Amino acid sequence: MSTRTLFPFCASPSGLEAEQEERQIALEYLADAWNAADTDGIDTEALAHAALFAAIATLVRDYGEEAVAKLIGNIPDRISNGEYTLDRVVQ
Repeated sequence: MSTRTLFPFCASPSGLEAEQEERQIALEYLADAWNAADTDGIDTEALAHAALFAAIATLVRDYGEEAVAKLIGNIPDRISNGEYTLDRVVQ
Protein backbone atom coordinates (compact mmCIF):
# COMPACT_ATOMS: atom_id res chain seq x y z
CA MET A 1 0.00 0.00 0.00
CA SER A 2 1.39 3.38 -1.03
CA THR A 3 1.11 6.43 1.19
CA ARG A 4 0.91 9.74 -0.58
CA THR A 5 2.95 12.63 0.73
CA LEU A 6 0.89 15.80 0.95
CA PHE A 7 2.56 19.15 0.50
CA PRO A 8 0.95 22.34 1.79
CA PHE A 9 0.45 25.18 -0.66
CA CYS A 10 -0.01 28.82 0.09
CA ALA A 11 -3.20 30.05 -1.51
CA SER A 12 -2.56 31.65 -4.86
CA PRO A 13 -3.54 35.31 -5.20
CA SER A 14 -6.20 34.38 -7.73
CA GLY A 15 -7.68 31.87 -5.30
CA LEU A 16 -8.41 29.37 -8.05
CA GLU A 17 -9.29 26.14 -6.30
CA ALA A 18 -8.88 23.97 -9.40
CA GLU A 19 -5.34 25.26 -9.97
CA GLN A 20 -4.54 24.61 -6.32
CA GLU A 21 -5.85 21.05 -6.58
CA GLU A 22 -3.90 20.36 -9.77
CA ARG A 23 -0.68 21.59 -8.15
CA GLN A 24 -1.33 19.38 -5.12
CA ILE A 25 -1.81 16.35 -7.38
CA ALA A 26 1.37 17.22 -9.31
CA LEU A 27 3.31 17.42 -6.05
CA GLU A 28 1.95 14.03 -5.03
CA TYR A 29 3.26 12.55 -8.29
CA LEU A 30 6.65 14.15 -7.66
CA ALA A 31 6.67 12.88 -4.06
CA ASP A 32 6.02 9.34 -5.31
CA ALA A 33 8.87 9.58 -7.83
CA TRP A 34 11.15 11.15 -5.20
CA ASN A 35 10.39 8.40 -2.71
CA ALA A 36 11.02 5.69 -5.32
CA ALA A 37 14.39 7.21 -6.27
CA ASP A 38 15.32 7.60 -2.59
CA THR A 39 14.42 3.95 -1.98
CA ASP A 40 16.68 3.01 -4.90
CA GLY A 41 19.55 4.82 -3.19
CA ILE A 42 19.68 7.99 -5.26
CA ASP A 43 21.23 10.80 -3.20
CA THR A 44 18.60 13.38 -2.19
CA GLU A 45 20.89 16.28 -3.10
CA ALA A 46 21.25 14.84 -6.61
CA LEU A 47 17.46 14.47 -6.77
CA ALA A 48 16.99 18.08 -5.70
CA HIS A 49 19.42 19.39 -8.32
CA ALA A 50 17.80 17.29 -11.05
CA ALA A 51 14.32 18.44 -10.02
CA LEU A 52 15.38 22.10 -10.01
CA PHE A 53 17.03 21.77 -13.42
CA ALA A 54 13.97 20.08 -14.92
CA ALA A 55 11.61 22.63 -13.39
CA ILE A 56 13.62 25.68 -14.47
CA ALA A 57 14.23 24.32 -17.97
CA THR A 58 10.49 23.67 -18.39
CA LEU A 59 9.59 27.16 -17.18
CA VAL A 60 12.16 28.74 -19.51
CA ARG A 61 10.75 26.76 -22.43
CA ASP A 62 7.19 27.84 -21.58
CA TYR A 63 7.70 31.46 -20.43
CA GLY A 64 11.14 32.57 -21.60
CA GLU A 65 14.37 33.39 -19.87
CA GLU A 66 13.50 36.90 -18.65
CA ALA A 67 10.23 35.89 -16.99
CA VAL A 68 11.86 32.93 -15.26
CA ALA A 69 14.85 35.01 -14.15
CA LYS A 70 12.38 37.43 -12.52
CA LEU A 71 10.52 34.54 -10.86
CA ILE A 72 13.75 32.97 -9.59
CA GLY A 73 14.86 36.36 -8.28
CA ASN A 74 11.87 36.35 -5.89
CA ILE A 75 12.68 32.94 -4.40
CA PRO A 76 15.12 34.10 -1.66
CA ASP A 77 12.41 36.26 -0.07
CA ARG A 78 9.86 33.45 -0.38
CA ILE A 79 12.30 31.04 1.31
CA SER A 80 12.91 33.55 4.10
CA ASN A 81 9.14 33.93 4.53
CA GLY A 82 8.82 30.17 5.08
CA GLU A 83 6.93 29.27 1.90
CA TYR A 84 9.19 26.26 1.31
CA THR A 85 9.39 25.06 4.92
CA LEU A 86 7.22 21.94 5.09
CA ASP A 87 7.22 21.59 8.88
CA ARG A 88 6.53 25.28 9.54
CA VAL A 89 4.19 26.18 12.39
CA VAL A 90 1.88 29.04 11.48
CA GLN A 91 0.73 31.11 14.45
